[in-house]
Amino acid sequence: MIRQLTQLLTLLLISMSTALAAPPKAPPRGDQGEGPFPRLIIRGATLINGEGAPARGPVDIVIEQDRIVNVVSVGYPGVAIREAQRPHAEHGDKEIDASGHYVLPGFVDMHGHIGGSAKDIPAEYVLKLWLAHGITTVREPGSFNGLEWTRWHQLQAQDNAIVSPRIIPYVGFGMGAENPIFNGEQARDWVRQVKQQGAAGIKFFGATPKVMAAALDEAQQQQLGTMMHHAQLNVMRTNVLDSARLGLDSMEHWYGLPEALFTDRTIQDYPPHYNYNNEQDRFSEAGKLWQQAAAPGSEKWQAVRDELIALDFTINPTLTIYEASRDLMRERRAVWHDEYTLPQLWDFFTPSRYAHGSYWFDWTTDEEVAWRKNYQLWMTFLNDFKNHGGRVTTGSDAGYIYKIYGFGFIRELELLREAGFNALEVIQSATLNGAEALGLADEIGSIVPGKKADLIIVKENPLANFKVLYGTGHYRLNENNEPIRTEGIRYTIKDGIIYDAQELLADVRRIVAAEKAARESQ
Repeated sequence: MIRQLTQLLTLLLISMSTALAAPPKAPPRGDQGEGPFPRLIIRGATLINGEGAPARGPVDIVIEQDRIVNVVSVGYPGVAIREAQRPHAEHGDKEIDASGHYVLPGFVDMHGHIGGSAKDIPAEYVLKLWLAHGITTVREPGSFNGLEWTRWHQLQAQDNAIVSPRIIPYVGFGMGAENPIFNGEQARDWVRQVKQQGAAGIKFFGATPKVMAAALDEAQQQQLGTMMHHAQLNVMRTNVLDSARLGLDSMEHWYGLPEALFTDRTIQDYPPHYNYNNEQDRFSEAGKLWQQAAAPGSEKWQAVRDELIALDFTINPTLTIYEASRDLMRERRAVWHDEYTLPQLWDFFTPSRYAHGSYWFDWTTDEEVAWRKNYQLWMTFLNDFKNHGGRVTTGSDAGYIYKIYGFGFIRELELLREAGFNALEVIQSATLNGAEALGLADEIGSIVPGKKADLIIVKENPLANFKVLYGTGHYRLNENNEPIRTEGIRYTIKDGIIYDAQELLADVRRIVAAEKAARESQ
């Protein structure tokens, strides 16, 4: 029976990757973005370096081509800059006056699909929304538009031939296989094959323990990263602790973690009418799962927490993607939907028994209350895990459940703040922690000399309010008692190339408006 369920899940994954034709590829970058420059100096900024250090400034940041070469303190707040301390500008240097602005590292989205949910989501739409929200590196979890399609974007982004964050392509376990994988040698053969095809890692949903063990062992030998959504069809045999012991690098979402914390049962307490293929059943009962786990601070809780930390395990919670479960109206009425949500995405979000994540068949007050309690316990574990030395990263999983690319990632920062992380801990999770989990901490994740020039420039202080990072800005009163929206991120710099975030957002608005107009004309 377990083998049949595993085969079913594998076939489902393969069908997900082949059912829809690949959407339009991103167009050439053309003249969009300036640089990289022989020398770029960002002047007078307040620096949030991503490594946990408090903000400091004013500083001047010197970049040569795509590398940070110096960060120089040039004075003190509230008084004139000490000009003698500033790096001298030479002929041909590019300078940005960032006085009164904040500079922080480019964000790392550890769970970012380039479409793959609704039909015909243009890559340009996704990639520009990411960059406009400061995301300069994305782990693509599954490559559901096809590994070849994702690899094309990875290589184009690597050469900065398209407007795009850096892409780290993972492939869904079993994708491309002619038949379901049900033994260890098949698993090893498949892992070696995707390594040759250029995958950087593998996303698992579940398999029998022998298949998981073989695939994870081979992935380690091939130096491939691994991540896993512990789907309910297999979690009873391989929960988070089981897979971490086998060598899994990171878990996605939270499935499999409460199951590792069970003390008075071994299987989730499903009601008799439950059917996994009924998505309202699936998500309604998921909202009751944390209450079946060991209590916070209990001996079992601490033992699981400490072993995961000892295994150098990463939790990538994607809190944002389930938020509609606890407050559906908030997600449906988010202000950015009007101008930034493609109509085909909105169609996909609309309740349907056929669309994954569109499970609002009859969503009730009690289900939202259960999910709020679920979040409280989930967040308690995340904060405790972090406080004891565990690595927590940030991911959005946008394109599902009313979440829009870029906007969903900024909401993830707010939710980690709600979980008890202080603002600097949130920034570290969104930058350096992701870089460490990807094995790229020597290259990205913080603003120090020697690293890649991936930076964000924003006028308002994100440590005081993460809402200033949204593409729609922060809604507040100005000094004239007038309601306004702040500007959001001003510039995103990736590989030393300066992108005007507001220009990218304008491009996205045009893409959405054109799609709406095309529909109206039909």
